[in-house]
Amino acid sequence: KNSAKAMEKELVTCSLQEKEKTAIDRSQIFQIPQRKDLETKVIVVLGKAGMGKSILVQKICQDWSNGEFSQFEFVFWFDCKQISLPEKQYSLKELLLEFFVKPQEGSKEIFEYILQNPAKVLLVFDGFKGLPDHENFSRCSASQPEKDLCSIKELLSGLIQKKILNGCTLLFTARPKDKLYQCVSKVDKTIEIVGFSPQQRELYITKYFEESPYCDRALKLIKEREYLFSHCYSPVMCRFVCFLCETVLEMGEKSLPSTLTEVFLKFFQQKIMLMQTDVPTTQNQESLATLARIAWCLGEKHQSAMKSDLLPSKEVKEFALKYGFFLPLALPRHSDSEEEEFGSTFSDFAIQNFLCALHLLLAEELKDKNLTKYLSFLSKKKKPYNWLDLMPQFLAGLMFLQDNPYFCSLSNEDAKQSTKKQKTLLKYIRRLQINTLCAERLLELLRCVYETQNNYLLQHVALRLEPDLSFLGIVLTPPDVHVLYSILRRSRKEFSLDLRNSSIDMQGLQALVSLRNVTSFRASLSDTVRLWKSLEQTKDYELLKVSAEKFVLDPFKAKTVKDISDLSDLVEMQEKMMNCAQDASGCTRYEIPAIRNLRKLEFALGPACGLQGLLKLVKILAAFPSLQHLDLDALSENGIGDEGAKCLSEVFPTLTSLETLNLSQNKITDLGAENLATALPSLSSLKTLSLYNNNICDFGAENLAKVLPAMTSLRVLDVQYNKITGVGAQQLTDSLRKCPHIKNLVMWNPTIPYGVLEHLQQLDSRISV
Repeated sequence: KNSAKAMEKELVTCSLQEKEKTAIDRSQIFQIPQRKDLETKVIVVLGKAGMGKSILVQKICQDWSNGEFSQFEFVFWFDCKQISLPEKQYSLKELLLEFFVKPQEGSKEIFEYILQNPAKVLLVFDGFKGLPDHENFSRCSASQPEKDLCSIKELLSGLIQKKILNGCTLLFTARPKDKLYQCVSKVDKTIEIVGFSPQQRELYITKYFEESPYCDRALKLIKEREYLFSHCYSPVMCRFVCFLCETVLEMGEKSLPSTLTEVFLKFFQQKIMLMQTDVPTTQNQESLATLARIAWCLGEKHQSAMKSDLLPSKEVKEFALKYGFFLPLALPRHSDSEEEEFGSTFSDFAIQNFLCALHLLLAEELKDKNLTKYLSFLSKKKKPYNWLDLMPQFLAGLMFLQDNPYFCSLSNEDAKQSTKKQKTLLKYIRRLQINTLCAERLLELLRCVYETQNNYLLQHVALRLEPDLSFLGIVLTPPDVHVLYSILRRSRKEFSLDLRNSSIDMQGLQALVSLRNVTSFRASLSDTVRLWKSLEQTKDYELLKVSAEKFVLDPFKAKTVKDISDLSDLVEMQEKMMNCAQDASGCTRYEIPAIRNLRKLEFALGPACGLQGLLKLVKILAAFPSLQHLDLDALSENGIGDEGAKCLSEVFPTLTSLETLNLSQNKITDLGAENLATALPSLSSLKTLSLYNNNICDFGAENLAKVLPAMTSLRVLDVQYNKITGVGAQQLTDSLRKCPHIKNLVMWNPTIPYGVLEHLQQLDSRISV
């Protein structure tokens, strides 16, 4: 089991330049290219609770002790729960050399060496939650900040602001929603732990049960509950599900619970029942209720740990430690003479979340109608209970499990109260304006309703979903996808889904697009192409064809070179499909409608990658026969220059449907304008041409003027903010007389004398200034 817990998880790093994601190995975590070694490096590991951030940093420390990461002579690992509990002041020396790892001798010399060689020091802060008062560093800004006494928050702030130990490496682990970036002005590398793939889930479960007599049955039993198997993408949840599966098999039961709430309800009941001695049931119920109240009080403050002497009674402490709900926590001390202090922390975030929900349900001071405010579907502000992100699901689930025998063993609440709370939730959701909820709130609603497993509620929500559902930029985890799939399948409506930048996995994407009532979808190109290649390999040509027909590309905005590469892959995929000769395997020839139907393409790569991206784009433009609008500005100043203009002009004859061409702010000079002018008449449908804010002079204006009469479809030409003088303006005006089809020529330039431009406008009212 231990080897299963420490299994490798895929790491993902975000490149700040192009915001692309690439998998990295653990050995690459500290590699920061093009970075000076003189200043503090900041590396952030993000991941939801339970993803294995702490396991990762512990493994890094272990690897270092075995000779890896040899650039560091000193590695200090701090659990932020431990160092933030005591409200005392410490010096940097105490933080590093007296809290947990005190040298037997030579502390002064070691500390001086550390100060002189900060590049050889790695400081790891596990579970960083932000510093609300990090700006106030005045108390540590004296002549020797490393030796001054400061609070933990001030010490962290000094390290981040490079006022203390400048040149060291800082590694933070945090949840994605924590206020990390408000504290850290510059992050050199961001890494995200994304959890287990389906194959890794199976491997974990197999390793967990490898020495068990239930090895063969366990994986089958868990996979039968697709919702629980989807939750196994989180290593901690996977461990919970495995524990429960083990218990179920030992008791001779045939199936697992169907929801996460039931899993934890049974987990608590089994933990207490298996270890039950001569303690009366009511005493356990009272201890559990007290522990639940503690969980809520800490959770409201975004905390999971407390000093042990603050616990209300010895019985509660013993109860929590005995059943594994609490873990002991050693707190740092100033000196050997100081009495050692201990704290307690919840053994797992999910346990604390479940106990918080249990408290809200059992607390006598909370009226039924007030329970729904903790679900917070209606709030447009940031969720007040963000840190307890599982709590609303557990709360909704528990409301409909109060007649469950496992719940009854944990609580002495009567049946009348439970029915009343169910009715409160039903009434609340019936009144919800579901069509007004933003994507995040809608997902939260779907999760909570699914946990109730109440057919009326599930059907009610399914019938009131909007036909156009956008999850653009909202992370969809495997459990989210399962819930969405289950509820969409209940509805008689047809849906259009936007799943771009949702981090949806391939299995989830395949499930959603296979639904009959999902008639169209948008998804990241790379995800879509990966899905189609997978379907091709498995010879599922029917789903491949159906999903290709549902895929929507228009309008498409390219922001990175990878976007252009993905678009090229899509075109290549179509060519492969079109060239596919029908054979015994069932492969048939067909095209991807999204390519045929693309009408608007925006190009927003910026000056750093503009030309590089355009050179890739022009190779595939001919594949889009319906392209009407090509925007090579998109407020990004792509700077394709004359080289880009020349390459683009060479494919003009293939763009027979193009109506709007925007080449604004691209550093095009007379040379580029000349190349464009030669090919522009071949754009037989062009109505609007914008060359706004380039570097075109009179020679370029002259070449444009020569071809205007041949551009019979053109209605609007914009050459504002170039370097055209009165000479070029006159040539364009003379040409305009031969072009009755043109309705508007916009050509204000700072280099044209105002009187000249005013005179030309009087000659032809189609000229705008």
